[in-house]
Amino acid sequence: MTDVDEAITRAHGEEWARVVAALARRFGDLDVAEEAAADAFAAAVERWPADGVPPNPGGWLTTTATRKAIDRLRREAGRDGKHQQALMLTGAPEPLGAVDDDRLRLLFTCCHPALAMETRVALTLRMVGGLTVPEIAHAFLVQESAMGRRITRAKDKIRAARIPYRVPSRDDLPDRITGVLAVLYLIFNEGYLASDPEKAPVRGDLTAEAIRLTRLVGELMPADGEATGLLALMLLTEARRAARVSASGALVPLDQQDRGAWDRELIAEGHALVRARLAAGQAPGRYQILAAINAVHTDARDIRDTDWSQVVALYDQLLRLDPSPIVRLNRAIAVAELDGAAAGLAEVDGLSLEGYHAFHATRAELLRRLGHGDQARDAYDRAIGLAGNTAEQAYLSLRRDQLAGAGPGPA
Repeated sequence: MTDVDEAITRAHGEEWARVVAALARRFGDLDVAEEAAADAFAAAVERWPADGVPPNPGGWLTTTATRKAIDRLRREAGRDGKHQQALMLTGAPEPLGAVDDDRLRLLFTCCHPALAMETRVALTLRMVGGLTVPEIAHAFLVQESAMGRRITRAKDKIRAARIPYRVPSRDDLPDRITGVLAVLYLIFNEGYLASDPEKAPVRGDLTAEAIRLTRLVGELMPADGEATGLLALMLLTEARRAARVSASGALVPLDQQDRGAWDRELIAEGHALVRARLAAGQAPGRYQILAAINAVHTDARDIRDTDWSQVVALYDQLLRLDPSPIVRLNRAIAVAELDGAAAGLAEVDGLSLEGYHAFHATRAELLRRLGHGDQARDAYDRAIGLAGNTAEQAYLSLRRDQLAGAGPGPA
């Protein structure tokens, strides 16, 4: 990859949401904003190798995208009066309303209650997170074609129903907060464990942006326990980032990480947020419970010091809110630590997650601990075939290859 290619890739990660948000605010149309932003990046691919990377890539992309949008609107004579008025704008922004960060405002705007929750999340991941359709499909555990159709239908509904993508007022925020937090969580997860094998296995640009926006949401809605819980969860997870990938590029699981490399400032902040929510005395939501689970993990100076009984109890609490197979899978991992690999495997084998790589990776590790080498090898193969993250593939391949000399385990 050339220096220019790296600059374009970096600009896409850092500037996509900023460009789309600026155009959406000016033109009031998500399709126009997304198409013009894509055209601007295509122009960068064509021109930057010859002209050089501009001193201000974000400004260049925004200016180019604005020109592309105006050209597109001029060509489309059938546009309504609203778009014609947009052509006359001199760049004066509309009133900011309750949210004064363009990307956060776009996020709240996309999470319109007229759309189904999964549709809101998928659309916003594309518009704000800049995630590709394959990345979004991976987050939802669905086929790429199905996700592409879902996003297209969302835009069609917006256009047909003339849903107003206006600046949300403060009264609108509570109805949209659930979708906003779901999007931020998925953006963070894509950065924490990237699904695209052509990208870095850990994407600090996405985790940093998700944390930044979640902080803003927390400042905007300080009484919302789930916003605080999500920020705590992100901080406690991000604190471990430096220890998550080895020098050889393989994922390092929690029980093998160098805990001295964890960011103690982030851990302290995350723990303080968890304690503050507990002191509030309100029934915790999903993100608050997940943050509490991570607080238990990051409180232990050694994996042997982990209070697994507390982790299992917290997962039991989470299951009452979210009885999904993935929550059950994570609980089974904790059960295996508390009650042994056989107990954990019994719970894992009762789940229907054949298309999920972590299901097979968990089975492989538990079968390995029980001495079932051949079955573990098969499970590793399934996990490797489904995993999209290169660091995860490298780790699973290493674990599988360590079994190469092992004979069949006991029946």
